[in-house]
Amino acid sequence: MNFDEIIDRRGTHSDKWDMMEAKYGISPEDGIAMWVADMDFRPPACVTGALRAMTDHGIYGYYGDDTGYRAAIQWWMAERHGWQVEPGAIFTTHGLVNGTGLCVDAFTAPGDAVVIFTPVYHAFARVIRAAGREVRECPLVNTAGRYEMDFDACDRLMTGTERMVILCSPHNPGGRVWTRAELEGVAAFARRHDLILVSDEIHHDLLMPGQRHIPMAHIDGIADRLVMMTATTKTFNIAGGHTGNVIIHDEGLHARFAARMAALGISPNSFGLVMAEAAYSPEGAAWVDALCAYLDGNRALFDAGVNAIPGLRSMPLEATYLAWVDFAGTGMDRAEFTRRVEREARICVNHGPTFGTGGETFLRFNLATPRARVAEAVERLRVAFADLQ
Repeated sequence: MNFDEIIDRRGTHSDKWDMMEAKYGISPEDGIAMWVADMDFRPPACVTGALRAMTDHGIYGYYGDDTGYRAAIQWWMAERHGWQVEPGAIFTTHGLVNGTGLCVDAFTAPGDAVVIFTPVYHAFARVIRAAGREVRECPLVNTAGRYEMDFDACDRLMTGTERMVILCSPHNPGGRVWTRAELEGVAAFARRHDLILVSDEIHHDLLMPGQRHIPMAHIDGIADRLVMMTATTKTFNIAGGHTGNVIIHDEGLHARFAARMAALGISPNSFGLVMAEAAYSPEGAAWVDALCAYLDGNRALFDAGVNAIPGLRSMPLEATYLAWVDFAGTGMDRAEFTRRVEREARICVNHGPTFGTGGETFLRFNLATPRARVAEAVERLRVAFADLQ
C-alpha cells in the first residue's frame, strides 16, 4: 500500500480528472483535482484480486446467492463499529445517492419537506428537489471553527410539512464526528416532529486518530423510525462500483422500502458486490488503518500550510478526507477568493454555496491524494494569496 505513488488518472474516464477542464476550465496537464470525493489511491489488493478472479473466469452473468456478501457486511459492522446487523435488514442500492433518492421516494410524498443540516453534502438537496419535495434547511452553528447543532432554532423552522430528516454522520463537509449527546439530540428532534431519520454514514470508517464514530443505530428510542445508509465505496475508493447499503430493521419501514425497490426493478451490480465482499475483510481493515494514518498526515500538512495564510482557516478535521476552508477572514468576496484558487493556483475545488446555507465563504478540498500533491497545492495557495502575508 504505497499511498505516495502518483497514479495518472487522466484519460481513464475519471470524473475528477477528465472533467475538470470542461467544468472548471483548468487543464489536467497542470491543474490539481481536489473536488470530486474519490481518492487517487488504488484499493486494497484483496479487492483487485477479487476482480481479477472475475475476469479470469470470464463470464459476467446475473449475481446469485449473496450470503457471503451479507455476512461480510455483518462482520465489518460488528468488528469495526460494534453494531449487530441482521442480514435480512440489508438492501443494496446503486450507491448512496441512489439510496437517498429511494428513501425520499419511499417515505415522503410530493410537496412534503425534508430536513437537512446545512452546510451539508450537496446531493441531498439536489435529490430532494428533483423529487418534487421541499428542502428544509436547519443551519449548523459555526462555533469557533467547529459545527454544532441548535435544535431550538431548528424547532422554530418546522412547519408541520416535514416528513424526513437526513443526517450526514460523520459530517461532510465539516468533518465532524458527532457525539452521543448530539446524536441523541437528533433522535429527539426526529421524534418530536415525527420524522423518519435517514442517517448517511458513508464516511464512518474514515476517522482521524483518536476519533470514534457512534452509529445512529446505537441511540435508544429511534429504531422505529431509523434508516441506516452505509457503503464500501468511499472507504475503499471503489465508488465506480455504485454499491451502497440501506439497512432497515423496523418491519414497517422495511416493507415500504422493499415495495419501492420492487416497483423500480432495482437489483445490484455483481462487480460492486464482489468488490464490497472482498473489501470487508481483515486485509481490507488493515488497509483502512494505514489509509487513515496517511490521511491524517495529509491533513496536518494541509492545515499547517493553509492556516499560516492570513485570512484562511481550515476547519479541524475529525473524519473524512475533505478539508473545509473558510476564506471569510480575507475580506474578499466569493468571486475573488475562488478566482485565486482556481485561476492562479489552478486547483479544482467544490464551491461552498452548493452545500447550502452556511457555505458561502468556504471551499472544499479533497486531501485523498499523494502527499507531494497536497504539498504542491499548499504552495500554490501560498503564492496565490501572497499579498496577504
